[in-house]
Amino acid sequence: MAIPKKVLNFLDKHNIKHDILEHKTVYTAYDAAQTMGEKISNITKTLALKVDKKYALVVIPADRRLDIEKLKKSLGVKNLSIVKEISIEKIFKIKTGKLLPFGTFHKVPVYVDNILLKSKAIIISSGTHTESLRLKAKDLLEHGGEAIKSASKVHKFKKPKKQPAKKKKVKKITVKRVVKKKPAKKVAKKTIVKKAPTKKKKVIKKSVKKI
Repeated sequence: MAIPKKVLNFLDKHNIKHDILEHKTVYTAYDAAQTMGEKISNITKTLALKVDKKYALVVIPADRRLDIEKLKKSLGVKNLSIVKEISIEKIFKIKTGKLLPFGTFHKVPVYVDNILLKSKAIIISSGTHTESLRLKAKDLLEHGGEAIKSASKVHKFKKPKKQPAKKKKVKKITVKRVVKKKPAKKVAKKTIVKKAPTKKKKVIKKSVKKI
C-alpha cells in the first residue's frame, strides 16, 4: 500500500525533509524495529488523548509507556484519558494506527516527549503498514508540536517465547527376525534286509520193526 497522497503533499508543502523506509507489513513498533534493524527508542508511537473536553495527540518513544499522571501534572489538567482505537477513525477521520505526529495535519495540539529531541533522527508512521518516515525530531515542533517534560516510563517488552519444536512421534516397528532353520541332514536310511528264516527240514523218523 502506497503512502497516501495527502501525507506526501503535506510533507512537500512544508518542505519537511524525510526518508521513506519500505519494509514488510508490521502492526507494532517492536516488529517495525526488528524488521528495519533500528533501535526501538528511535521509533515513535502517537497516541490520541482526550484532555478535559478536547482532543490532542502525544508522541513518545516506542520503548516507553505513557504515564498519565505525569502528563496530567505537566499539562495542568484534571481529566486525561487515552482514546480507544475504535473511536479514532470517527474523531480524526483516519484509520487506526495511521496517526501522524503533526499538529498542523490533524489540527489538534501535539505534545512531544522531550526524550525524542535527544535523537538525531526519529521514525514515524507514514499512514501505511509497509512504509515509515525518517525525519528530524525538531520538525514535529516546527509544525504544531509542543515539547513537554518526559511523561513516559520504561516499558519492558516481553520477547516472544520460541515454541519448542514438536517432537515427531517415531513409530517403533518391531521386525521379527525369521531364523531359517538349517535343514536337517538327511541320514541315509539303511535298508535292512530281513533274512527269511530258514525252513527247518522235518526229519521223518522211520520206525524199524525188529524181527
